[in-house]
Amino acid sequence: MTATAIVGAISAPTVAIITKRLDRRTVMWTMTVLLILSDVLAAGAWSLAVLLTARVVLGIALGGFWSMSAALAMRLVPSHLLPRAMSIILTGVSVATVCAAPIGAYVGDIWGWRSAFMLAAAGAAATLLVQLITIPRLPPIGVASFRSLLDVAKIPMVKIALLVVLLVASGHFAGITYIRAFLEKIPALDVETISLVLLAFGIGGFFGNLAGGLLAEYSLKAVAALAPLLIAIAAVSLLTAGASALASAIAVAAWGFAFGAVPVGLQTWMVRRAVPEQAQSAGVLLVTVFQVAIAAGAIFGGLLVENAGITSAIAYSAVATFVAALIVFVLGPKRET
Repeated sequence: MTATAIVGAISAPTVAIITKRLDRRTVMWTMTVLLILSDVLAAGAWSLAVLLTARVVLGIALGGFWSMSAALAMRLVPSHLLPRAMSIILTGVSVATVCAAPIGAYVGDIWGWRSAFMLAAAGAAATLLVQLITIPRLPPIGVASFRSLLDVAKIPMVKIALLVVLLVASGHFAGITYIRAFLEKIPALDVETISLVLLAFGIGGFFGNLAGGLLAEYSLKAVAALAPLLIAIAAVSLLTAGASALASAIAVAAWGFAFGAVPVGLQTWMVRRAVPEQAQSAGVLLVTVFQVAIAAGAIFGGLLVENAGITSAIAYSAVATFVAALIVFVLGPKRET
């Protein structure tokens, strides 16, 4: 996850700048082809180097796709429906989170682990076919450049939003990376129960996407602030009542619900409210910081676990997300008039 996140952080601005003169439709197709290639490489990997190469290609595809997803959504739907469009896009991520692991494990048990990657490649190929049929021509507008990225990064509201992204993403991944170990040690859940709790996390994220998209149409600040606040509450609940299996399960499900709403609120804040005329650049900055925060959060969480125990990573999650929520409440997006 860390390696893919680092590659994603590098590829987001790189892909945006290199492809700035290309039709956005063509760029989207290219990212999907790279996704297929990464799965095929992984399926046929004959060495660790090839497998790592597949992860690098995946990181390029993810960084390129997510950096322009919100900007593309803005061009495909009316501005006031952007939160709903983003929630639909992100719901796909939640469904994959819930379904990918068990399906991959099932297929791998029957036909071997390589077949799981081939199945993923087939799914990506089907997605490419749908994209070829449905996505209209999208000539580049307000595309990212090195200068535009610097200019957008200097905007005060963008700085605030990126700080919130850094806190929320690093806090989330510092804790959630080690949630399985927490569940094994504190409430001492068995493997089957932990799987069900993690399934509840994924299902919670699915409904969080939907709820975040609907609420953001009425109050963007509410979504951007309440989502990290709920993560903080869930983390504190794990620290204070984590010995209870039921309390832990509820807290993890609530955490998933809250994090599901996070990308909807943050992307809408960045591209529609902060710098709508530079949506591509805003999206690039958001994805870059988000990917850096994923890697930093996982690494920092690992250091905390190694030196102070599993609960310290959960505690950092609580503190970071609470501070993020406080910043949004005080300095976040104002209500549109």
